[in-house]
Amino acid sequence: MAPDNDPLVRTVAGRIKADLDRLAPTMTSMFTEVIPEFRHDDEVRRLMVASTESNLAAILDMLTLAIGIDDVTVPPAAAEYARRFAQHDLSLEALLRAYRLGEHMFVQWTMTLLTELNPPTDIALAAAARIADIVNSYIDQVIEGLIDIYESERRRWDARTDAARAAQVRAVLDADDLDLASAEQMLGVSLRGWQQFAVLWTPPGTRDPGAILRAGIALMAAATGKTPMTVEVDDYSRWVWISSAGKPVLDTDGLVRGLRAQPKLSVALGDPATGLDGFRQTCRDAQRARTVALATRTHGLTGYADVALSALFTDRVPEVQEWASRVLGGLMGKDETAARLRDTVRAFLDARGSYTDAAARLHVHKNTVHYRVRKAEELLGHPLTERRLDLEVALRACAQLGLPKS
Repeated sequence: MAPDNDPLVRTVAGRIKADLDRLAPTMTSMFTEVIPEFRHDDEVRRLMVASTESNLAAILDMLTLAIGIDDVTVPPAAAEYARRFAQHDLSLEALLRAYRLGEHMFVQWTMTLLTELNPPTDIALAAAARIADIVNSYIDQVIEGLIDIYESERRRWDARTDAARAAQVRAVLDADDLDLASAEQMLGVSLRGWQQFAVLWTPPGTRDPGAILRAGIALMAAATGKTPMTVEVDDYSRWVWISSAGKPVLDTDGLVRGLRAQPKLSVALGDPATGLDGFRQTCRDAQRARTVALATRTHGLTGYADVALSALFTDRVPEVQEWASRVLGGLMGKDETAARLRDTVRAFLDARGSYTDAAARLHVHKNTVHYRVRKAEELLGHPLTERRLDLEVALRACAQLGLPKS
């Protein structure tokens, strides 16, 4: 750098550095607005911001401290952000485009400052050319490193087949002596925040199940605003989970609407939970919810929170049916009349004994509810007010587990 340009270049860099608290968010907002792949959840967005800030700091150090291009390496935050891009199957082209857009914005900042400083034209042009050359050299050097990091991570990620990933998830679920760091290494994701697991499936024999399941993954992403991790369990099912720093907020209505447009697709959803234990819990919750959905031939969305009681009994259905038969007596019949009486009693108890409310829930006349309640009490041999808790649990188990079974 010519001696008469040194002070001006350092002055421009110093002005940018002093205003970095405003300029860095401007750049990251531009990335988010222009490049769809940069619209991340909060956790990855923070990493994107850290990547941008670390690159800007490195460029300013080159301009002010005479650091040579041979000493430039990819900043750690930028390297980790490139790995996340690869893990989530986001395009390398989008990542590299951001660097070129960032380079253009940085050069525009310097031109604006040179205009404000108003040095002699020849010195201003020489300083602008020098700054542009340094920034371009830095971007070229870092991009070369990022391509290696991205492609290495992509190869590593792809090498972990879906079968291997499924085995690793099972190992994390079953190995009680596994610590957090080992579990994270096995899964390739952080388990320190919130996790929410879902099982997606479509009936065997469905035409083009892959397309339906991909649509389901897209629905989960839209409903949570986050990019999910996925495992192909078999041709007709996927494991999907969201990992985030904050508690996932699910757009249940939107997910239900989306599932109506995919009548062959079903989703069982675990409750969100934190940490390694939470990951195990939400996985098991989703799998139990799926068992309940299959038992009752339920399509669409089945949330564990809605079937939790019955889900606890999914591996003891014969015992539950035997117990429910003792509690419900004649109401345990397999015919349509018995099923209708069970539904009426359950609605009546849920309505706190209000015939009017129960009739509204069942879309029948109040007198019909009166008749059915009397008939149910005759079959039970006692009023509904007796053993009410047992009645409610037995009725709910029947409804959610598809009992009685032959």
